[in-house]
Amino acid sequence: MWTTWILLALLLFWAVGAYNRLIRLRSAAMQAFGALDAHMLRWMALLGEYEASRAAPADTEGAQSAVHDDAHAALWAAATQLSASLAVARARPLDADAAAALSAAAQVLDTAWQTVVREAAQTSEGVAPPALAPWVQRREQVALQSDAARRQFNDAVLLYNHAVTQFPASLLAWLFGLKKGRTL
Repeated sequence: MWTTWILLALLLFWAVGAYNRLIRLRSAAMQAFGALDAHMLRWMALLGEYEASRAAPADTEGAQSAVHDDAHAALWAAATQLSASLAVARARPLDADAAAALSAAAQVLDTAWQTVVREAAQTSEGVAPPALAPWVQRREQVALQSDAARRQFNDAVLLYNHAVTQFPASLLAWLFGLKKGRTL
């Protein structure tokens, strides 16, 4: 009789400890997402400042102006897409679909930014105009910091995913609806 009670007590204490570990790892991944979120918001703010400071060239007309305007429209659309994806991911940072949408939106935005820079360089004979240089430098700084935050988030998600898939803890994860997260 005593051995049964002791085994049940050990099982209960193990379950509480394993559950706390899963929740702690999940919380660490969510906190890491918070840091990544802050860097993505900085990128969005930088784009907002860029768009606000950008003046339409008065002497440029025709196809070059239309292409340049199209690139900026694509950049703004990509920024809007990232903002929407970020709002969804902020609500559910470990949701696989939200993370996939956020990752795709970030890649689209980076591509749109590179297109704007490339087209600005083409219109100014191969060198980005001096007015764009500070924005390129600030974007590179934000990208470096964002990459570090993304690596930290991915590491936290991998630790959480490993804990969720370990055998005894996987039963608790299934019982409490804890699912694997997706890296960015």
